[in-house]
Amino acid sequence: MTLTTEQSWQEFLRHYRELSDLRGIDSLLGWDQSTYQPPAAAEGRSRQMALLARLTHAHATDADYGRTLDALQGRTDLDPAQARMLELARKDFEENTRLPAALVGEMSEHWGRTYTAWAAARPGGDWDGMVPLLEKSLDLTLQAASHFPQYADPHDYYIGQSDEGMSAEVIAGVFADLQRELVPLVQAVTEASEPRTDFIGGANRYGQAEQLAFGERVIRDYGYDFTAGRQDLTHHPFMTRLGDQDIRITTRVRLDDPTDALYSTLHESGHAMYEQGIAAEYLGTPLGGGVSSGVHESQSRLWENLVGRSREFWAAYGAEFRATFPGQLAGVSDDELYRASNVVRRSLIRTDADELTYNLHVILRFNLERELLAGRLAVRDLADAWQAAYRDNLGLEAPGHQDGVLQDVHWFFGPVAGAFQGYTLGNIMSGQIYAAARRALPELDAQIARREFGPLHTWLREHIYQHGRLYTPEALIERATGAPLAADDYLAYLRSKYGELYGLNL
Repeated sequence: MTLTTEQSWQEFLRHYRELSDLRGIDSLLGWDQSTYQPPAAAEGRSRQMALLARLTHAHATDADYGRTLDALQGRTDLDPAQARMLELARKDFEENTRLPAALVGEMSEHWGRTYTAWAAARPGGDWDGMVPLLEKSLDLTLQAASHFPQYADPHDYYIGQSDEGMSAEVIAGVFADLQRELVPLVQAVTEASEPRTDFIGGANRYGQAEQLAFGERVIRDYGYDFTAGRQDLTHHPFMTRLGDQDIRITTRVRLDDPTDALYSTLHESGHAMYEQGIAAEYLGTPLGGGVSSGVHESQSRLWENLVGRSREFWAAYGAEFRATFPGQLAGVSDDELYRASNVVRRSLIRTDADELTYNLHVILRFNLERELLAGRLAVRDLADAWQAAYRDNLGLEAPGHQDGVLQDVHWFFGPVAGAFQGYTLGNIMSGQIYAAARRALPELDAQIARREFGPLHTWLREHIYQHGRLYTPEALIERATGAPLAADDYLAYLRSKYGELYGLNL
C-alpha cells in the first residue's frame, strides 16, 4: 500500500517512538546493572542486553522504515523542527545500516561483561585481569569505526556520535591552547597557602542518610523534579533517561567527606534538569535528548561549579549544612565552607579534581585515546603511559592501578573513544553560557544567595533545555550567548574566582 505524505510522516514518528522506547528499556537494564543488580546476575544481564541491542539494531535498520524515510526525503513543506528530525533520523538510519547486527550484539555483550569485571577489579587494582578485556574492547571499537570509511581518523566517528560538528584535530588544538593557559594558573595557585579543611577527612564521619537528604533538598530548590526522577547509589555517578518522564540520577557517598556526594548530586541534577526541560512535543522523536555531550556537560558543570561552588551558594546553605552536621562543623563559617569547596590541589582522581586541574585530567585521557586508536600505544602499555602522563601533567604518580588506569568506568563500559572530550568542552561552554545568563539576570548573585533559582532555571530552559537537538551544538551556543564557542569567558571566570580566593593576580 502506498502511503500519503502525511501517513508517511506519522509512520516515521511511530517507528521512531518505538526505537526510543527500546533504548529506554536498554537504559533501564543499564541503570539496574549499575545500582541494584546482584553480582550473580551479571552473566544473564549481559545476554539480555546483547539480545536487546540486536532487536534495537534490527528495528533501527528495518527496510520498511528506510523506505518511509526515503518517501519523506526532499519534502519542502517541513518546518525547521521536522526538517531537523528527518536529518537526524536519516543519519541514524544510515549509520546503523552500516553496522552488522552480529557486531552490535557482540559489542553490547562484551561491554556488559567488561563493566562487571571492572567493578570487581578496580578495588584491588587488578589491571592485568582487565588487559585482555580492554584489548578486545579496542578491537571492537576499531571494527565498528571501520564501517565508516568517510572518517580517516576512527576517533572522528566516535566524536561525531557525541559532539556533532567536532573532530579530533579541532579538539586537540582547543585543548592544547587551554592547557597552555591552565598550567601556569595551576602552578601559581598550588604554590599559595591552602584554606582550612580539617573538618574533611581524618576522624570525622558524616552520616550517609544525612548527606543524601541534604543534597536532595538542594536539587529540589534547583528545580529537579522528583515526580519524574529519583536518586540512587552507584560506583560511578551518572544520569540516565529511562522514559519521557523518567530521568534518574545516581550519586556516591564518602563518609569522611560530605562534599563528595553533594557535588556529585548537584552535577547529575544539572544533566537531569536539561533532559526534564526538553519541549514535550520533542520527546520520543530525534529531537528528544541533549544535543551533545559537551552541551550536556555544560549544564552539569554549571549547576555543580558556577552555582554550587559559589560564595553565594554557601551564603544560602551554610547554616543548614552546619545544622545537618552540628558536631563535625561546629565553628566552621560560610566563608570556610566556600574556600574548602574550592581547594586547588594536584590530585589523582578526575572526579575529585578542582576546577583548575580538572581539565588536565580530561586532556591527558583524550590524548591517550588518540594514541590507542592510532596504534601508537598498546593496551598492555596503557598503565605505564597513564603514569607518565600524570607525572608530566600533574606531577603525580598513582600508588596503585585503582587510582590510575582503572579509575574511570568509560573505557570499560563502551567504546575506547569519544568518552572524555565532552567534559572539557562542557566546562568551556558553561563559562560562556553563565556569562550570558549573568548579562540577562543582573540580580543573579543575590538570587542565588536567597535560594531563588527559578530565574536561572527559566533562562536555561528557554535558551538551552527546551530545544533538545533542534539546533547543532555550535548554533545553540551562538543563539544562547550571542557569540561562537570560545574559552574567553571560562578562563576569565577561573582567573577572577581563584585570583580572589588565593590573593593572586592571575
